[in-house]
Order: sequence, then C-alpha cells, then structure tokens
Amino acid sequence: MYYFDKRLQYPVRVDSPDPVYARMLQQAIGGVEGEIRVCMQYFFQAWGNRAPTTKYRDMLLHTATEEIGHIEMLATAVAMNLENAPTKVQEAGAADAIVGAVMGGENPRHIAEGMLHKHLLSSGMAAFPGNADGVPFDMNHIYASGNIAADMYCNVAAEATGRTLAVRLSNATNDPGMKDMWSFLIARDTMHQQQWLAVIEELGGKEGTLPIPNSFPQEKERTEYSYAFFATAGDGSAPPAGRWTSGPSLDGKGAFSVFKNKPMGEEPVLGPARPDSGAESQQIG
Repeated sequence: MYYFDKRLQYPVRVDSPDPVYARMLQQAIGGVEGEIRVCMQYFFQAWGNRAPTTKYRDMLLHTATEEIGHIEMLATAVAMNLENAPTKVQEAGAADAIVGAVMGGENPRHIAEGMLHKHLLSSGMAAFPGNADGVPFDMNHIYASGNIAADMYCNVAAEATGRTLAVRLSNATNDPGMKDMWSFLIARDTMHQQQWLAVIEELGGKEGTLPIPNSFPQEKERTEYSYAFFATAGDGSAPPAGRWTSGPSLDGKGAFSVFKNKPMGEEPVLGPARPDSGAESQQIG
C-alpha cells in the first residue's frame, strides 16, 4: 500500500519556459534511461525478492517509491516548460542550436512543432509516459531476475545511464531552475549507484557473488573456458592486452588466459525437409 503527499520531493522551478526542452525532458521520463524504467525495475525486483531477510526487498521498495517522486518532478517540469507555448504551427519558434546537435542534426523547428502537437493533442500541454520521440514506454527494459546480485548490477547500469542522461540534460539548458532540479536528481543518481554497489559488497563483493548465479556448481562447467578470452580476429592477431587477458580472475577462482578461437564442432548437416512443411520438392527427402 502506498501513500502520497501533494508537495514535490524537491522544488521545481522554470524561469524561462521552453517547449523544445520539454520534449528533451520526456526522455528522462519515458526513455530507456528514464525514471519510469528504474521505478518499475525496482518495484518488480522488490515484489519478487526471495531471501531469509526482507531488508533488500524493503530497501528496493523505499527507492522505487522515491522514483515515483522523480517522475512527478519531471512531469511538473514538462508542464511548466509548456507554459505559454504556441498552439499553432506558424507560431512555433526555431529552437536553440544545441538542440539540433543533441537530437542528431534534425530540423529544430520540426522537432519543436512535432512534439508541441503531441503535448497539445494527446496530453493537454502536459507530460506523458513516453520518450523524446513520443514513443510510449513499453516496459521492455525492466530487469528483475530473482537473483539479487544480477539485479544489483542491472541497477548500477540503469543508474549510470540515467545519470549520464541527466548530466546531458543539465548541460543542454541555461535555465537556473532546471539546473537546480538536475543538481538534485544527479545527486540522487550518485547515491543510488553507490547503494546498489554496497549491496554487492555486503553479499561478499566480486569474490562472493561471481559468477552469477553463484549457486551453480562450477565443476559442471567446461572450466578450461571459464576464464579464457576468445580472440576472434580473422588475421590471427593477438587481442589488446588488458586485465581480462592475464592474471587472476576477479572472483579469485581462476586465471585469465587468451584462446585463439577456432572451430571445435563440425559443420551442421540437417535432415531433409518434412513433406508437410511447405518446402520445395527438391528439399524433401
């Protein structure tokens, strides 16, 4: 069960409304790096968590609920950036040059006008659960495996890409209010990265959790390949030397090596097609 407070988690202020920036903010709401993604990921990880103790489930619930507040902040920021936005195509102004660069060289005027129509017609000049291209968030990037270590590494990646997006969005605006909002959200991303890594450390770190799942007996693996880096260059050249090509493995259970990839199986030979398969008669034995 959840409760709500009508007040925002952190103040949201927009000094100079910018409808183009409202579009960019949508990526932080419904993009693959956005707040809906991490919110749902943490909730589903929590709801499916099985362990002798509930502390990891409880921690995930706290953070998932916090993320609802971040969605609310960003949705508020979108609506505020749409204040006094033009509602007719001929009134839409050209966007700042930086937007064209961020969006990959598209015509900024088209960017502004296209999303204005979406915000006007579909959401009444408000945010919606989709990305900066207007594509609805579809839950395809929610990772909840039931393995606490695997989930924590997924969460680090989610927060790292989310923080990267947040930094880019902060750099893309000169609005003091938006800068201040991002200073808070970026700080929370910092904490969440540390939080998930702290769980890994508490579970025993790399030595205690790797390979994931650590419950599978490694003697059932072909252990000669467990820590071998496969070199696949067609000219036979050696791969770039790195931490992953020599020395002890990160879990302390083996040593890294280099294996020049080569065929170890035979060429597959399939039987003839079935008579009822719809294949050509020449394929049917």
